[in-house]
Amino acid sequence: MPSGNLLLAQLLAVIFVLVVAPLYRGILETFKARLMYRQGPPIVQPYRDLRKWWAKETVRTDLTSFVSAFCPVGYFVAPLLVTMLIPALTAFPLPFAFMGDMLGGGFILGGGGLLLLLAALDAGSAFSALGVSRIRLVGVFTEPLSYLAVFTAAAVASTTIPFVVNATWATARWALTPAHLLVLLAWFLLILAEAGRIPVDNPASAQELSLIDPARTFESSGRDLFLYEWGGWMKFMVLGLIFVNVLASPLGLASSPAVGSLLLAAVVVFAKLLVLGGVVVVVEVSFAKLRLLRIPEFLLASVLVAFLAGASALVAGR
Repeated sequence: MPSGNLLLAQLLAVIFVLVVAPLYRGILETFKARLMYRQGPPIVQPYRDLRKWWAKETVRTDLTSFVSAFCPVGYFVAPLLVTMLIPALTAFPLPFAFMGDMLGGGFILGGGGLLLLLAALDAGSAFSALGVSRIRLVGVFTEPLSYLAVFTAAAVASTTIPFVVNATWATARWALTPAHLLVLLAWFLLILAEAGRIPVDNPASAQELSLIDPARTFESSGRDLFLYEWGGWMKFMVLGLIFVNVLASPLGLASSPAVGSLLLAAVVVFAKLLVLGGVVVVVEVSFAKLRLLRIPEFLLASVLVAFLAGASALVAGR
């Protein structure tokens, strides 16, 4: 394949995540509101919020250091880097796909999250520090959960390259087996925890003492908030892309770098993401937020599911 076409496909994949992430957020929020018998915001509201935050002044306390200036950009860029490593639109590897594997992508997303936590602590707010401590409690369980899911994929495909993993899960030997279904469930539970969704957290919460995930940006404003919020929406979308394109099925991904094929793949992939997002919203509407002391029990059950997925894969592989 001509290298120019591959670079164009790589660029379109990044633009897809960059541009569509706010729309994805808007559709899910509108769908959630309708399930709760409310009118809800228009689906383009996230774009309006981004414009508003960009136009506002960035205010930081006198306690902040250079960390608060550097972290927003790092957090924003992390999901875009991971997009280059995974099959976002194509079923074949793109020029930057071998810069890292699934484990490396996890480190990049984890590094972005760490930058956001450092910025929250740098603000010197008691509420932000309280939220960071709770987030680290959640991270104690989500990190081994993600590693177990990746190691399960590695055990099945004998590699952690996403473009090989998704092709392996799609074979008749592995598709919809107990190991496949369990690893999908484990990653879905990881999405709920990493994205701060009910039952782990309530992304719409505005009460300081109940904040977990929103506490990280409690002291942010202006363009800092612009980068944090947009980066968080892209992170949620990237985790969804890993679910639908890597762990579930490569169905709908482009088989050539032609622009028409890539645009069709974008439509199909977005439809797959909407199905996943719809399930997340139904879970949010159907359950109440767990009490803080019950969250480790939920996450420990998630880790157990991932462990069973790995055990099933090892047994089936013999």
